[in-house]
Amino acid sequence: LESRIRQIEYLGSKLKSAGIPLIEPFGGHAVFIDASGFLNSVPREEFPAQTLAVELYLEGGIRTVEIGTLLADRDPVTRENRYPELELVRMAVPRRVYTDKHMDYVAAATISVFERRNSIKRGFKIKREANILRHFTIELERL
Repeated sequence: LESRIRQIEYLGSKLKSAGIPLIEPFGGHAVFIDASGFLNSVPREEFPAQTLAVELYLEGGIRTVEIGTLLADRDPVTRENRYPELELVRMAVPRRVYTDKHMDYVAAATISVFERRNSIKRGFKIKREANILRHFTIELERL
């Protein structure tokens, strides 16, 4: 557990020193990126957190999770998207043996996306979604 917490602090510190907007203090299992601050050109209705999660995966194969509008789902009565206060991307470190080199790789790929963030102007639109728990099976289209 101490090693895992230290790795989160290590990764968070590398990302913070690059100017990436993060939620602090860093968690015991994850670093949370402020996706709206990271991709401030992507309109909120185009899912900036999901857009960032996709960019991180394409850049470096980094699997993250969107904790934002898609996860918040729709209002059950109005069916309008619920927009949480923050659009976050969670970078969790699973209970496996990772080295600092792995964290360096994750940081480098994330910084690479951050350096080209101004070229990412659009996000996604929903093509198909389930009535509940849409984030598990949603189908998106890049705009």
